[in-house]
Amino acid sequence: MAVQQVPAMSVIVITPDSYSTVRNTVRQLRAQSVSHQLEIVLVVPSAQGSNIDRAELDSFCGIQIVEIADMTSTARARAAGVQRATAPVVAFVEDHSFPAKGWAEALIQAHRQPWAAVGPMMANANPHSLVSWANLIIEYAEWMEPVPAGVAEHLPGHNGTYKRALLLEYGDRLEAMLEAESILQWDLRAKGHQLYLEPAAKTYHQNFSAPFSWVALRLDGGRLFAASRARTWSPLRRLLYAFTAPLIPLVRFRRIVGELRRPGRARHLMPRVLPLLFAGLVVDGTGEMIGYAFGVGNAMRKLSD
Repeated sequence: MAVQQVPAMSVIVITPDSYSTVRNTVRQLRAQSVSHQLEIVLVVPSAQGSNIDRAELDSFCGIQIVEIADMTSTARARAAGVQRATAPVVAFVEDHSFPAKGWAEALIQAHRQPWAAVGPMMANANPHSLVSWANLIIEYAEWMEPVPAGVAEHLPGHNGTYKRALLLEYGDRLEAMLEAESILQWDLRAKGHQLYLEPAAKTYHQNFSAPFSWVALRLDGGRLFAASRARTWSPLRRLLYAFTAPLIPLVRFRRIVGELRRPGRARHLMPRVLPLLFAGLVVDGTGEMIGYAFGVGNAMRKLSD
């Protein structure tokens, strides 16, 4: 009797509509040197209506198809994927983030250590747009190439990998913890766990380049983060943070500029990208102010769209 191989890592892939949306990401996963050790957990609104190309999934260690009829929350979809995964490590990927060669092998190797989470190095998949650079910098400046390996306080959201057992400990709270992964990572560190950044695992992130779409992304992203962070706060504390939110863009701008000045970073972009960068941070900070004051609203649905 053949012994079924246990996957080393489950990769959770979400599509809001059809398989074609995530085809490029899946192809990058197929190109990994250890693709035979990967389980693909494909979260779809309907298995029958998603036109899944099963021939492209044959080379993986295993396939799980998870149906979520309501795709208005990516956090709910990722939590459902975690529940169905069977590997000891789960990886979150995006339909607009494409793992480079060696990504999976480096993450699996790093997770042989007791790290609770391991994150990849981020690179720009559409570098010919200043709006794209501004978005990448706002979201991922700490982890942009080049960056050294080591224990980290924070890892890139939506692209991290976690010990599955630690995620399952959150039970019914997992969806809420995945709404803004910063909250999850802070909680893991508060419990004594460590996070690790592995630059040998690189992913190319495609960013919004249309200005109006980018502004909406920054506003709703800031609101979702603040609402998730303040979920258990008292009304007084939420109000205090709402009043101080206008200072957030200044603090973040100074920190991000410091990141851009590190050796090897795209310094040549700084004179041109700084105005866009600051404008994006102001919109993001406005979203945070709204989130602290009025809660999440429909930010998650808009972001999922």
